[in-house]
Amino acid sequence: MTEVTKTELTEDGKILRRIRSFVRREGRLTKGQEQAMNDCWPTMGIDFEEKQLDWAEVFGNNNPVVLEIGFGMGASLVEMAKNAPEKNFVGIEVHSPGVGACLMAARDAGVTNLRVMCHDAVEVFEHMLPVASLETVQLFFPDPWHKARHHKRRIVQPEFVQMLRDKLKIGGIFHMATDWENYAEHMVEVMDVAPGYKNTATDGSYIPRPDDRPLTKFEARGHRLGHGVWDMKYARTE
Repeated sequence: MTEVTKTELTEDGKILRRIRSFVRREGRLTKGQEQAMNDCWPTMGIDFEEKQLDWAEVFGNNNPVVLEIGFGMGASLVEMAKNAPEKNFVGIEVHSPGVGACLMAARDAGVTNLRVMCHDAVEVFEHMLPVASLETVQLFFPDPWHKARHHKRRIVQPEFVQMLRDKLKIGGIFHMATDWENYAEHMVEVMDVAPGYKNTATDGSYIPRPDDRPLTKFEARGHRLGHGVWDMKYARTE
């Protein structure tokens, strides 16, 4: 487990701290995950570098690009890619066993329209994503940092959503989902005042779970226990 923050220097040499929204847990890859990383990374993995990507070059076509931040073990991301071959999918995850599991599932499912990265999503957005190139950005069940003193670590913050908006096409969608009601309220609070976004909900702040977001085992168990899940979609308007 690494630090939640990293040291950076300003232009005049002063130390500043960037707050991260995650704790990196390397974990141990299973033999299957390690094999999938070795076999599939050359064709499905994207290495981090401070160079802008060209999606047509990455995928070999000009299909719409859907990007998911923090895909966990990747089961739902692989299912979405399999169900929508007319779209390209990109997943970013800092947990290497999750990346290995995702690659293994994609290989076994014969999915070819998926690419993955194992890096900090904020740095990927800053250095690698072309402006106005994404149809959808997905953020499903991010770390809620439920203690009040940790709320500043939540990824949905004004600065982040503006950086994200720059990468969405006009009309593109930022789709969030969480099973923490307090975090859902926080998301709505941030997004409702964020310039250039409009909530697509027509009845209140939230939408029913869209059919294209697979129901995870964790979520299904939560439903059986009476736990709530909140989905939100915001469109880029300008």
